[in-house]
Amino acid sequence: MIPNSSKDKTRRKIHDRLRNRITGSSERPRLNVYRSLNHIYVQVIDDTEGKTIVAASTAGKKSGKKSGGNVASAKEIGKTIAERAKEKGIKKVVFDRGGYLYHGRIKALAEAAREAGLEF
Repeated sequence: MIPNSSKDKTRRKIHDRLRNRITGSSERPRLNVYRSLNHIYVQVIDDTEGKTIVAASTAGKKSGKKSGGNVASAKEIGKTIAERAKEKGIKKVVFDRGGYLYHGRIKALAEAAREAGLEF
């Protein structure tokens, strides 16, 4: 997809609207999701300091899979980000779906993170 396509512009507008309401603090950081065609990227961000605390993606995995752009990979990344966040002492987060609909890979990631122990 071309980065300046109309779908991407619409998603960015929605994300900007969401970001006006959602902020992450040191007590409850923001869990941000970015979805590309082949991969999914997740970060836990403290907006007061402007720093990424924990990150995970299918692009960095060495699992031998061709694509990380499916629901199964999103579930794995959800579990991974929850485990890494718990190691850093983070139990509660604010979920930032990144302007995407809460459906498919985004929903699978969120539910897997909840099952692994993150609260949001």
